[in-house]
Amino acid sequence: KGIRVLLENRHLFLLVHSSSGYKHDLAEVLQNPTVLARLETTKAVNETRALESFFSMLNTDESRAVYGLSHVFYANEMQAIQVLLVVDNLFRSLDLEERKKYVQLVENVKGAGGQAYIFSSLHVSGEQLESMGGLAAILRFPLPDLDEIEFDT
Repeated sequence: KGIRVLLENRHLFLLVHSSSGYKHDLAEVLQNPTVLARLETTKAVNETRALESFFSMLNTDESRAVYGLSHVFYANEMQAIQVLLVVDNLFRSLDLEERKKYVQLVENVKGAGGQAYIFSSLHVSGEQLESMGGLAAILRFPLPDLDEIEFDT
């Protein structure tokens, strides 16, 4: 019975080359044009594109890309966030107030017309985002003096 289900759904499978079988090479597979075309409307592809856009913005106009808790929350206060990137484990904090803070952040960004992407911490893109503090944003307008502002930690 199980093999029949596989055979009936074989049109959904793709054969894609990867340089190795390790988890970090999933990003390489997700960059493959064949995979991108097939997964066009999936959440993972949209998240991967958003993260790529963030890194691209960080390289081309770093005053329009921020990451880390204090910088992202400051950008939210200025209503500067166009795209918010959040890793899901921030919503799993044992501290209820901390969880509410991140939920409110997402609601504020959406309420101001921005987009919010919540990344799985188990996905390669979520791991990349987590390595930068789990929080990043692409801004509507530059905040060039952000590094000079002192934040309470």
